[in-house]
Amino acid sequence: MKKPINWTARSLKDIDKITRFNSILYGVEKAILISNSIAQAVKILDNENFTDLGSVDKDFDYLSRNYRKIFYNHCKITYREGTTKIYICRVFDTRQNPNKNK
Repeated sequence: MKKPINWTARSLKDIDKITRFNSILYGVEKAILISNSIAQAVKILDNENFTDLGSVDKDFDYLSRNYRKIFYNHCKITYREGTTKIYICRVFDTRQNPNKNK
């Protein structure tokens, strides 16, 4: 069954931070293109054959649900599969301090 993708409030904040960070490095237009490409990249997860794409994200082992991660450019995208939706939980720019990804 195909499941729609749902971005959590936290993941939307993460995208906003990434956009602001990239706007300093590359300019506003390029930053928006990068963020849009991240949003397009996660659409592969709504295909029923790809919901287990990526590996288990060990950074979230302390939580009760199974979180998985995929990488796109400089970003680690953490998601989980719900009963009716795929939830994008975090988007982390891997150029940051890894302790910020908790």
